Amino acid sequence: MGDRVHVVGVGMVPFTKPGKSDDYDVMGERAVRAALEDAGVAYELVEQAYAGFVYGDSCSGQRALYRVGLTGVPVVNVNNNCATGSTALWLARQAVASGAAECVLAVGFEQMRPGALSSQWTDRPSPMGRVTAVLDQRYGLDSTVPMTARLFGGAGMEYLDRYSADPAVFAKVAVKSRTHAANNPYSVFRDPISEQQVLESPHLFGPVTRLQACPPTCGAAAAVVCSEEFARKHSLRADVVISAQAMVTDTPSSFEGSMIEAVGAGLTSSATQQVYEEAGVDPLDIKVVELHDCFTVNEVLCYEALGLTGEGESEKFVLAGDNTYGGQVVVNPSGGLMSKGHPLGATGLAQCAELVWQLRGEAGPRQVDGATLALQHNLGLGGAGVVTLYEKVS
Repeated sequence: MGDRVHVVGVGMVPFTKPGKSDDYDVMGERAVRAALEDAGVAYELVEQAYAGFVYGDSCSGQRALYRVGLTGVPVVNVNNNCATGSTALWLARQAVASGAAECVLAVGFEQMRPGALSSQWTDRPSPMGRVTAVLDQRYGLDSTVPMTARLFGGAGMEYLDRYSADPAVFAKVAVKSRTHAANNPYSVFRDPISEQQVLESPHLFGPVTRLQACPPTCGAAAAVVCSEEFARKHSLRADVVISAQAMVTDTPSSFEGSMIEAVGAGLTSSATQQVYEEAGVDPLDIKVVELHDCFTVNEVLCYEALGLTGEGESEKFVLAGDNTYGGQVVVNPSGGLMSKGHPLGATGLAQCAELVWQLRGEAGPRQVDGATLALQHNLGLGGAGVVTLYEKVS
């Protein structure tokens, strides 16, 4: 790979509940225009574009980008489940780092329907078959509970049993997420909640209740990445770079019976190790993280998989306040998927936008003091794990 890849522009639209958003192409256009304006780059200078979405017909990316301009730029449509947005960013970064292009756009959007995620194609084998086989082996079949709630609820039960943790640790994460989201105008849920409210909300599976699951959401986000030479040539602000990035898929350990492994802890750990080794970074040097908290359980698992704390030490980490302002690291200052929302195709790029704002010092009341490194984690079951490290440079 060649020169460092700079993130010179980011943009997003406020996330909303299903039925209250613009159409996906309008949201996508708005996010792209915001990112281009932030970068100070004309769309005509973009050489490639990667458009991420999960629930949409083929070439939805072109539909959104044609609203921005008809430049003939190659548009690649990307679908990697909940890791779609960061997969689009991974491809954009590769294009620049390899020298194939100098300026590349990544955009993600989703126009979701109310209710739990479900398969759109019931007349053929499910790509989730191996994951759900582990779940069904452990806990049997239960069509009355959404699959993702069963998966992460099962992982939560395994974690509590393995480390003798208190289920309240998961509720505390939900409370923290809402506290952070109160300062984010892009978030769906900004009202505070109490630990008691979380624990007493409708039960889903295992330790997971309704207020410990991310909501279906509509939204869009985008990023412009470019080479160092391109940034210098066009006098662009180039103080945020992607220092390291890794995407991995499942290995046999994902399907050997552990629910913690089945929901992606191993993917996260593998990608994280690659990133830390590539960048030569100690996780204790990282002050801000946006991680994939689709359920509170996954946030707790990720503290350990990302190396923010030791194995089995997440409960102590949470109780000490080391996951928020004044602690070791601020996790999900945006409110995360739990409170900001989770429009599948947009999530990875919304995480990117938040971390770029943090490193620039533009996060307003959410600002994390002294952050020069920022870590992003985005997970898609089925599966794909993407971890990205951003660095502030002079």
